[in-house]
Order: sequence, then C-alpha cells, then structure tokens
Amino acid sequence: MSFMPQAFYRRKLPHLQVDEKPHFVTFCTYQRLILPERVRSLVLESCLHGNGTMFDLKTAVVMPDHVHLIFTPMVETEKMEICSLAEIMDSIKGASAHAINKVLGRKGRVWQTESFDHVLRSSENLDAQMRYVLENPVRAGLVAGWEEYRWMWKKAYVNPYAIAASQ
Repeated sequence: MSFMPQAFYRRKLPHLQVDEKPHFVTFCTYQRLILPERVRSLVLESCLHGNGTMFDLKTAVVMPDHVHLIFTPMVETEKMEICSLAEIMDSIKGASAHAINKVLGRKGRVWQTESFDHVLRSSENLDAQMRYVLENPVRAGLVAGWEEYRWMWKKAYVNPYAIAASQ
C-alpha cells in the first residue's frame, strides 16, 4: 500500500486534497450573478493562466453563473511542494473577479467564498466527470453539442501507448 500525501482545510465546507490525483472543482457566482458573455472569456483565461505551473488542467467550462474545473495540482518549484487548492482557487477567482469588475465598471464580490471540490479516484471516474463537465452547456440548453460552446477548454489527449504515425 502506497502512502498518498493529503492536505485538509476547512472554511465552511471541508476541503480534502490528495497529491497527484485529479480534483473536480465547482465554484459559483455571488448571489448567482449571471456573467455577461463578454466576461466569460476573461474567466476562462483566468482558469487557463496557472495551467502547467500551478496545476495540470484537464477541462474547464464557464457557465453563466458557475465554473467547473478538473485539474491535478502541480509542484510549486520555488517551495518544492504541491500547490494547494486554496492557492489555486484564490488565484483563479481573484484574477477573474478583478477583470470582470474592471470590464463591467463595478465593485464588489463576483464569486461565492466557497468552492465545491472532490478528489477523483480512478481514470473511469475522471472520464465520466469530464463528460459531465463538457455536457453541462448541452444540459443547460445553451448549445446542441459541447464542441459548440465558446467558454470551454479541454486538454488534448495523447495516448502514450499509441503507435507513432511515422512508424
């Protein structure tokens, strides 16, 4: 049995982080504010900003009043420790809130303080959760197919066991 380092913190909800495992995170706008289309791209950009440095992003979908992310926290090279969920979420929510308020000419909260998160424990679970996230705009009636949704990002999958095309 291998030891899996974990981190735990609590605001109003408990948050469990397991190193080297994907995490499914959802966060919502404050008082379910509907984000105008012109700022949803700013939110997606904020979600992508730490990809490859703070976390390995698998998928992100910015809905009108909430965001779904699936990512694996990465090692912060300066500290030589795994980036915490709190640091990752503060970075995404803080940068996007600042940008949204600037564009909309407003002040105040954009996001609820809490995020809802859980650790994905198997590749089957990861695939199912990615499908759930990608299909969210379809279930909401915003598009007919997830590929049509503008505020979605999905990591390109490369099968490490596939035979190279040049062989």
